[in-house]
Amino acid sequence: MASTGPPQSLKRSDTSLTREGDQLIITPLGAGNEVGRSCVYMSYKGKTILFDCGIHPAYSGMAALPYFDEIDPSTIDVLLVTHFHLDHAASLPYFLEKTTFKGRVFMTHATKAIYKLLLSDYVKVSKVSVEDMLYDEQDILRSMDKIEVIDFHQTLEVNGIRFWCYTAGHVLGAAMFMVDIAGVRVLYTGDYSREEDRHLRAAEIPQFSPDICIIESTYGVQLHQPRNVREKRFTDVIHSTISQGGRVLIPAFALGRAQELLLILDEYWSNHPELHNIPIYYASPLAKRCMAVYQTYINSMNERIRNQFANSNPFDFKHISPLKSIENFNDVGPSVVMASPSGLQSGLSRQLFEMWCSDKKNACVIPGYVVEGTLAKTIINEPKEVTLMNGLTAPLNMQVHYISFSAHADFAQTSTFLKELMPPNIILVHGEANEMGRLKQKLITQFADRNTKIISPKNCQSVEMYFNSEKMAKTIGRLAEKTPEVGETVSGLLVKKAFTYQIMAPDDLHVFSQLSTANISQRITIAYSGAFGVLKHRLKQMFESVESLPDEESEGPAFRVHERLTVKYESEKHISLHWRSDPISDMVSDSVVALVLNISREIPKVVVESEEATKTEEENNKKAEKVIHALLVSLFGDVKFGENGKLVISVDGNVAHLDKQSGNVESENEGLKERVRVAFQRIQNAVKPIPLSMS
Repeated sequence: MASTGPPQSLKRSDTSLTREGDQLIITPLGAGNEVGRSCVYMSYKGKTILFDCGIHPAYSGMAALPYFDEIDPSTIDVLLVTHFHLDHAASLPYFLEKTTFKGRVFMTHATKAIYKLLLSDYVKVSKVSVEDMLYDEQDILRSMDKIEVIDFHQTLEVNGIRFWCYTAGHVLGAAMFMVDIAGVRVLYTGDYSREEDRHLRAAEIPQFSPDICIIESTYGVQLHQPRNVREKRFTDVIHSTISQGGRVLIPAFALGRAQELLLILDEYWSNHPELHNIPIYYASPLAKRCMAVYQTYINSMNERIRNQFANSNPFDFKHISPLKSIENFNDVGPSVVMASPSGLQSGLSRQLFEMWCSDKKNACVIPGYVVEGTLAKTIINEPKEVTLMNGLTAPLNMQVHYISFSAHADFAQTSTFLKELMPPNIILVHGEANEMGRLKQKLITQFADRNTKIISPKNCQSVEMYFNSEKMAKTIGRLAEKTPEVGETVSGLLVKKAFTYQIMAPDDLHVFSQLSTANISQRITIAYSGAFGVLKHRLKQMFESVESLPDEESEGPAFRVHERLTVKYESEKHISLHWRSDPISDMVSDSVVALVLNISREIPKVVVESEEATKTEEENNKKAEKVIHALLVSLFGDVKFGENGKLVISVDGNVAHLDKQSGNVESENEGLKERVRVAFQRIQNAVKPIPLSMS
């Protein structure tokens, strides 16, 4: 069952559910009906997870952050980051260092390596005031210490939350996370691509269906052109522009698609000797370090790259040179420059764009998805003028070409992926409202014959689902060797770990868990100067079973009470109690200690011999009969002695005959009969010694 609600605070509260089952809440704090600041909150069974922690490329300062004020960061157990792109990871230093978050953070090895480079560059090139800076270089370094790494297909468990990840394609190190809480599985795809490109593997399909799939919808119902067509368009535009004496600007992320495009360009230049005198620049302050990271993680790439690497390094480009800054650029003729950032908001790509935008011989090739609100998005519509960083306007005469190499799934990939997974609940994120709406309608039509729920929540709009979970305990070890009969009692230790329950024999505890059993033997010494025989006699009045132990077994006078507790004579002034601790034995020991302390206060003078003990027992029985008679009189009023020792009880004209020996009651009035029987039984239990069977 799923429903969407209006924006609401997600801070943890103690309100009880009004519906059966357990409530699962999913809320986009970013990327809800938008592309940018990916951040999705999920809560189930008291466990909370945050997927991704990005910024919005079109905004700056606090406005670029996800809606963190909707949650209490201190309640987040786990934060999972899918890949290193700014719109998925760039608010992580802020969240780790400037909020109350104290959970654990995970990402893949490659993502962590590139995250540090990319965010350091982001801090340097961000043209914002000191007041608007979300964090500095020191915050990034401190956040690195808190980030833990996870391998693909490695299963980890944190506070009852199990999770693992699959290859997502898209960029180096990108992962899709599968999370399991109490048997409910949620797949978060992040950005993914099912198409293998020149250096990355395609996204994997998990081997089983999740209960919920949170999936990107960047390209909505659009279909990508075949890869060879796109590559030809890309190289043709560049070749023709250069042939006319123009310059080509390719705004791209410093990492990710840039490496894919550099592989295409380097191969094309190698096959066209006439272009060898035309320079290609990879204009990023990170150029050399980025390449070093990519060379480190060759084994994370596809087979084509790994085979190439056996002979030569595919990322050691023959026709491409790094360019650190605009000051180092000798702009004297045709050239191709790939520069970051991809949205042309600032940095090298913006500087080069402003230098070249007025010349019609030049071209700008936009090779990937562009976010609403960025200059790159604006120039795709080819306006006559653009606003420069200094506030002035300039004519836009250069050619603008949009040729997408964006490693996001198109509609064909998305629908095939969902058909293979068949999740009963699909939540769309990371897509502009119009594209997402069209995708939602097409998926609803496609899955019309199945009971599939498709939801596209806005930012801060919660999706509520209910999962009825039954608590089931599995027998393991020795207890599982034999199948119990119907109605047979299974006895063992119930062990709970996270949301799983297991029943096992005590001897198996150390085998199947990190726990172990132990027996606690207790001993207490009590001051007692009375006769040992008196103590035994008094205990016999209280407990049915009080047995003397042979001297050779106990090394002195001793007796056993209730087959649980041993009382030993230590000296004229002390006795000791010995027992193995358990709830009943502890209770018996407490009552014996209380009795000993009472006897000590009485200080009896005479040791009772066996004949006198028998005589005293008879007297006690007579006393008990008197007490029983007195209590019955207090309850029923008219109680007389009848024939054969029976008691005759009269109440409102109704008569009952009670046999004191057997406890049987005879009466024509069933109500009176039952009242007398229960009353007599309770009175007997109160005045007679505790029988052994009671333990």
